Amino acid sequence: GTVAVLGDAVYERGTAAEFAACYSWRRFRGRTRAALGNHEYGTGNADAAIAYFRLPRRGYYSYELGSWHVVVLNGTCHEIGGCGAGSPEEQFLRNDLAAHPTTCTLVTLHKPRFSSGPVHGGADEVDALFRAFYDGGVDVVLGGDDHDYERFAPQTPTGYLDLADGVSQFVVGTGGRLLYSFEDSIPQPNSEVRNDDAFGVLKLRLRDGSYDWEFLPEAGRTFTDFGSRPCH
Repeated sequence: GTVAVLGDAVYERGTAAEFAACYSWRRFRGRTRAALGNHEYGTGNADAAIAYFRLPRRGYYSYELGSWHVVVLNGTCHEIGGCGAGSPEEQFLRNDLAAHPTTCTLVTLHKPRFSSGPVHGGADEVDALFRAFYDGGVDVVLGGDDHDYERFAPQTPTGYLDLADGVSQFVVGTGGRLLYSFEDSIPQPNSEVRNDDAFGVLKLRLRDGSYDWEFLPEAGRTFTDFGSRPCH
């Protein structure tokens, strides 16, 4: 399968030495599609991560995976000229979605538009990107940033439930550095599942016209989350 890295792959500063010493998924690098996070810019630029994962300079691109179209975005907006309406990345996204009108589309980027996490929460700076997701018929968005797991029901850019055309978002910030507690946070609308005590990965099966998900926890933890949804 394809490994999707959702940013902040190593800590603290995203140096070449940290990738060499700390990136534990290195044996799967040949089938990894990475998104850049803010810690990749810890040295002032993301050169080490860009070289390590062989990414385009601005960190956004797309590819085909079976019958699905996948878009990888850069959520560190201030490093690439912004993510607002009319920005180069937002225009790339809209043009890319228009050029690939597939039944099923997945997007990955580091900062989630919606999050109940108490440390970062939802990222307003990617609002225009989420609006493009909705307009372009994106089915699933994977994000990280908050160090927890959260699944949202399909929703509009303004946070209203929309089971017919809404975008389903997962926050999967459970890669291994530390976990953030939900204890003092307020669950956001349409948040269906939250967990803050298990590291792990999200496994997706991208079928023709639908997808399945399953959270796979670290050894010794019992939390999981699984289900299926059709594409738009």
